[in-house]
Amino acid sequence: MCPRGGVRVTEHVRVWGNVQGHDCCGQALLQIGINMMALPGGRHLDTIPLPGQRVHLMQVDSVQRWMEDLKLMTECECMCVLQAKPISLEEDTQSDVILAGGPGPGDPLQLLLKRGWVISTELRRIGQKLAQDRWARVHSMSVRLTCHARSMVSEYSTVSRSSSQEMGQIEKLLMEKCSELSAITERCLQVENEHVLKSMKACVSETLSTLGQHFGQLLELALTREVQALVRKINASDNIYITESTTGNLFSLTQEGAPLCRIIAKEGGVVALFKVCRQDSFRCLYPQALRTLASICCVEEGVHQLEKVDGVLCLADILTDDSHSEATRAEAAAVVAQVTSPHLPFTQHLGSFLESMEEIVTALIKLCQEASSGEVFLLASAALANITFFDTMACELLLQLNAIRVLLEACSDKQRVDTPYTRDQIVTILANLSVLEQCASDIIQENGVQLIMGMLSEKPRSGTPAEVAACERVQQKAAVTLARLSRDPEVAREAVRLSCMSRLIELCRSPSERNSSDAVLVACLAALRRLAGVCPEGLQDSDFQQLVQPRLVDSFLLCSNMEESFV
Repeated sequence: MCPRGGVRVTEHVRVWGNVQGHDCCGQALLQIGINMMALPGGRHLDTIPLPGQRVHLMQVDSVQRWMEDLKLMTECECMCVLQAKPISLEEDTQSDVILAGGPGPGDPLQLLLKRGWVISTELRRIGQKLAQDRWARVHSMSVRLTCHARSMVSEYSTVSRSSSQEMGQIEKLLMEKCSELSAITERCLQVENEHVLKSMKACVSETLSTLGQHFGQLLELALTREVQALVRKINASDNIYITESTTGNLFSLTQEGAPLCRIIAKEGGVVALFKVCRQDSFRCLYPQALRTLASICCVEEGVHQLEKVDGVLCLADILTDDSHSEATRAEAAAVVAQVTSPHLPFTQHLGSFLESMEEIVTALIKLCQEASSGEVFLLASAALANITFFDTMACELLLQLNAIRVLLEACSDKQRVDTPYTRDQIVTILANLSVLEQCASDIIQENGVQLIMGMLSEKPRSGTPAEVAACERVQQKAAVTLARLSRDPEVAREAVRLSCMSRLIELCRSPSERNSSDAVLVACLAALRRLAGVCPEGLQDSDFQQLVQPRLVDSFLLCSNMEESFV
């Protein structure tokens, strides 16, 4: 029941669905109810009383009367829009309704993002239709593009502060180009000479390109102004609720892609967020601020700003302070993982990281050991995995801190290690540590060969592309780790005893076992050859002649072209 003594919307939906015999009817009426809550007679959908046993009859009568009354109810604006809609079988017209939707009033950021997406989509589609010489569609979409651009300029001027002179100039250029595009595409409809039409097509293409540039400049200027306002708000605020709301807006912007992350970094977003992370009064906002920082640091400008404000030192302080919540330390670990990512070339020059590396690595291992969830362990282990790429000293430090024991113990805890993504981080660390001689004895002592053997059988549970790729990485890195560790005869004999050679042969010969991954195949061939050098008696003659004796490239070609037989 509602607080006012009425019925929930979901209860009406249940009744309508049963009466009509189809769930979809209930959903359709629910949508009507959302958009038009007022019923005939001044009643509201959530305040219809329940008169005991006659509930179903009353509900049916109410709905029928409502539907009859709706036939007589119209809104002029809606009718005009509907009458102006073209009836077309073309696929691209199906999304016109989506494009016509505008953002809510009073929110300049959402207005810019939504209108920006609409206009970008229209520009892309016009380019596609132009390539197909579909001039009627090009013209109609050009007219619609002009309407969207004019709406964006008008609506943003209404909700934003006074426009700058530079923005005014670009707005004028944008609208001029929109008018020019509409005019030239209209003339193209009247041209029948193909030679003339071809020359005009080049002119349309150039106009479209220039229009796109003006639009990009205008959008970047407007977004920059809004980001500047958010950053100023964070810097000036000592109110926890205002800071939380503003930080949340910044985080939402980072999810729109790298260009916005660059704008935020350039306009002082990183500096403002670290200011939040250095104030005890904002402790409850640390996780949100750190999550936003991790997103911003996917771009070079973000990492440079982090280093300028001694961000690494701040992260080290948070990670080593046990008074901070686990969530806060996990988000700090996520920032460390981001700024040490081996996939980003600019992170390799983070000189300040080396000064705090020992403290950070120690804290991360402790976080892995005490993690209460798989997400926390994933973030901490990902940071450790990236650090092993970042500096060779980190590998020696990890061995000194008994990281192998901590990681292998965690593998038996389903609460911490429950996905191939987490096992990917663990086996990455093991693969990088295995280049050190001391690693082999630690692996033997902790029964690590058996764990690595299990990773060779990693299978996806959901079948999503991301999970399949993670499983391939786990298999590949497990084979690499095994090949490196098998330099030690004791590890090689233990691997043979656990039937690792049989599993490697299976991965080489059966494409489905490795998801037809060439990277896994190469790693398995290398590991098999290393084991065969220590224990050749574990191979059959055919396996030796095909997988070990030839050149690696010949064995690779043989296995990669192998087709499975289902006979």
